[in-house]
Amino acid sequence: MPTKVFNARLENLAKISDYILQAAHKAGLDASAVYAVQLAVDEAATNIIEHAYHLRGGEKITCSYEILSDGIKIELIDYGDSFEPDEVPTPHVAGSIEEVRPRGLGLFFMRKMMDEVTFEFKPEGNVLTMIKRKK
Repeated sequence: MPTKVFNARLENLAKISDYILQAAHKAGLDASAVYAVQLAVDEAATNIIEHAYHLRGGEKITCSYEILSDGIKIELIDYGDSFEPDEVPTPHVAGSIEEVRPRGLGLFFMRKMMDEVTFEFKPEGNVLTMIKRKK
């Protein structure tokens, strides 16, 4: 799997996004699937930087991908604090856009945009795996 390590800083979100954007195009995803992958990875990386690393500098996010026959598998690994994904409440998104809280939607968007989202919390790192399949 092609792999790249990024400094876990908010100013590197565009670099992470560009790396995965190129991978999604290589995988042959259509424009809407590429957008979904890009949004999900951006949300995931932002969550890692803000919640796993608490905006500390000097930390790393390892990004890798595998082009599948029917899509792409993306893996993000961090070495920060873990969490319990099933305990994150589903946000209330009914109503007007003005009523939706601007925070707390990352995991919700990741699960809505990707076909599979799994978390593994191991001593050697927190592993987020996301799969997007071609339509």
